[in-house]
Amino acid sequence: MKNTKLRIVWIIPNVFCYLMLFGLSIWTVVNSEGLEEINSLSLYVILMLLLFLVSVFGSYRIWTWIKEGEI
Repeated sequence: MKNTKLRIVWIIPNVFCYLMLFGLSIWTVVNSEGLEEINSLSLYVILMLLLFLVSVFGSYRIWTWIKEGEI
């Protein structure tokens, strides 16, 4: 296992992206009625989808880098 510090530097922000996604999802579900009243629910759903895609892409990149031995 080489470059342990480099792995941690890439993995910690990715974990925070997943935590943000989890928090935003809960907040959106709890406040969905209010967001729907002001026509912002679709914006938050799009933001959740984008954050999900960024998180999954980041996880995939980290996994491929570790598999290739780059980090």
